[in-house]
Amino acid sequence: MATKRNVSAEEPKAIIDEAIERNWEIPDFTIKEIRDAIPAHCFRRDTFRSFTYVLHDFVIIAALAYLASYIDTIPSAAARIALWPLYWIVQGIVGTGVWVIGHECGHQAFSPSKAINNGTGFVLHTLLLVPYHSWRFSHSKHHKATGHMSKDQVFLPKTRAKVGLPPRAQDPHADGPHSALEESPIASLINMFNMLTFGWPLYLFTNVTGQDYPGWASHFNPNCEIYDPHQFWDVMISTVGVLSMIGALAYAGQVFGSLAVIKYYVVPYFGVNGWLVLITYLQHTDPKLPHYRENVWNFQRGAALTVDRSYGAIINYFHHHISDTHVAHHFFSTMPHYHAEEATTHIKKALGKHYQCDNTPVPIALWKVWRSCRFVEDDGDVVFYKN
Repeated sequence: MATKRNVSAEEPKAIIDEAIERNWEIPDFTIKEIRDAIPAHCFRRDTFRSFTYVLHDFVIIAALAYLASYIDTIPSAAARIALWPLYWIVQGIVGTGVWVIGHECGHQAFSPSKAINNGTGFVLHTLLLVPYHSWRFSHSKHHKATGHMSKDQVFLPKTRAKVGLPPRAQDPHADGPHSALEESPIASLINMFNMLTFGWPLYLFTNVTGQDYPGWASHFNPNCEIYDPHQFWDVMISTVGVLSMIGALAYAGQVFGSLAVIKYYVVPYFGVNGWLVLITYLQHTDPKLPHYRENVWNFQRGAALTVDRSYGAIINYFHHHISDTHVAHHFFSTMPHYHAEEATTHIKKALGKHYQCDNTPVPIALWKVWRSCRFVEDDGDVVFYKN
């Protein structure tokens, strides 16, 4: 695939000094070139097949909950202490798969029918306390502007000014590392825990890690700048759905006891949240990948800034391969997940060196990314993370 390191002939205003310094070649391919490399059947959506994955996940969730109902009957306290966390971990992994299918519905990849997509997605995401349409609208903006410094919606890099550093020309540490941004290992672990535990609810309520909008930017505020006026009632319906689910959980607490709801639902729910944040963070944050500004960014260049990461065969399976085929997903978000592995083999060939994949063990990758990716420069059209 042809590439250009110097795009000044097409974009005379582009400042690409960092790209040149890091020997980063700015891709120059079209969506059509990538699409033509993928077999046509990979884009076909099969409603029946998609519903088999919903059934698959719910059968396993029900089986896990049924087996967990026997944990407290085990005489051994040590066994009970070991088995409840095991249930929470496994149920969180499978529950994330349900979220992924709802996510697929939001992209209209579940079925050729918009009504089936949105009806199924609304139910699945509401069960996980996600405001389906509100998220669907903001997530669409993320896909339309991946890697764009002023238009992307999630895990936007903080700029030099925002982290409180002086301009680069006046900074004795220049590109870093900066002692002012250093964390002790224990502080990093605490901050990562907070991100994985509270990051998703905070994103929904306050748009944390997203664009800075005036006023209360929230997935529960239909009047904020995330949304267009015609989306008002869809946002309201999504909020009603979440409130209804909270009411159902409160009723379950009255019937079965609050502790039962916490053990069977709330703890795995936080596990799902943690997986969502971890997956999204590592897909779009890496010290070797830049972000672009307007003079360089286009859709296909942004999509190519996505990283495929494997979490191991078992987790990849239960997460419906959302992590190890995410590059394909960003190029063609209406492609069903069950075709994404095949499509990825063709995308690798089409993108060549512009295909991004990192199979570093996830805990090590998380630590490296967290410690390395602290800020980007305030100017320049190609900017890389620095610390």
